[in-house]
Order: sequence, then C-alpha cells, then structure tokens
Amino acid sequence: MPVSDADLDAAADAIRDGGLVVYPTETVYGLGADALDAAAVEAVFEAKGRSREKPLSFAFPDAAAASEHVRWSDTERAFADAFLPGPVTLVCEKRDSVPDVLTAGRARVGVRVPDHDAALALLDRVAPLTATSANVSGEPSVTDPADLDPAFRERVDAVLDAGETPGGTGSTVVDVEQNEILREGAVGDAVREWLAEHA
Repeated sequence: MPVSDADLDAAADAIRDGGLVVYPTETVYGLGADALDAAAVEAVFEAKGRSREKPLSFAFPDAAAASEHVRWSDTERAFADAFLPGPVTLVCEKRDSVPDVLTAGRARVGVRVPDHDAALALLDRVAPLTATSANVSGEPSVTDPADLDPAFRERVDAVLDAGETPGGTGSTVVDVEQNEILREGAVGDAVREWLAEHA
C-alpha cells in the first residue's frame, strides 16, 4: 500500500516541528523524530518507556548522507556499499553533530538506510531520523500499524500506513571494526559471511 505525498509531507512537517512519526521499513515499523534535536530524541525515549542507557540509531536516505554525521573507516564504507540500503544497522564513530542523548553518551552510533520506498521518501524530505521500533520497550515490534498500542499511538503526531511490512524481524546490528554482530536479525548469515571474508 503506497503512502501519499500529502501524508509524507505532513509527516515531515511534524518531524520538523519536533514531533514523532511512525514509519514503515523493510523490517518493522519505526518511530521517527529529528535525530539531531535532543528534545525530540528525548520524546522518543518517553514514548517508548526506554532506558536512557540504551542508545538509539539514526536513519538516512543513503550512506553518503550519513557521512556528515559519522566517520567511516574504509571497512565500514565497504560494508555500507555491500549492504545499504538494507536491513542492517552499522555502528560507527559519531561526529560532534550527533547529540549525546541519542547515543547514551557513547562515541559510536548505529546507521540505518532502510530499503523501503515510503521510509526513503520520508528521509528524502527530512533526515536523519531516529531509527527504533515503534513500540513500548519490551513489547513486540509492530509489522502492521493496526497493532500499535493505542496509548503509544496517542503519543505520536502521524502514522504512515503502508500496510504490513515484509520483514517482520529487526535489522542486524553490526560493528564492523570489532568484527562483531551485536544483534542478529534479517540477513544475519550474509553479514556473518562478509565479516569472515574481511576479518
């Protein structure tokens, strides 16, 4: 189910105003806010009931856009070329533009480029966005907006409904520099093979 340009424009406006938007990805629905706005990021933690000790990732329309906010190693860039856009989150060194609240004070941050038309269309309008599942922490991730917790839904400003997502499992989180998969998800086997070849 395609998302209309009008809905995408309205969602982008909500994000620019510091609001929260539920958006589809190729894995599960995500909760998006302006990832460089500390107050908006704080609102994401509030909506999810998420511990401030657990960092969030951020999403971009392409890997090149992420270069403004992270420092890529050659190996990370090669990994990005191989897997992005796609259901992986690549953890790398953040630049000073990234607020500490996003990374829980850590020096590294997860980069996501979702392989979903609606997500990329939104990111073309406004980026980077927070990349975290649209659910209360500890509850199952949502693959259909109809399954959003009503109380959670009340805390967001827009829901981009593209129907059920194709993936159903979260992205694989990988730290290429440490040659380590931090969370197994979609395409985990392919990521493991790539790491073995480039170790």
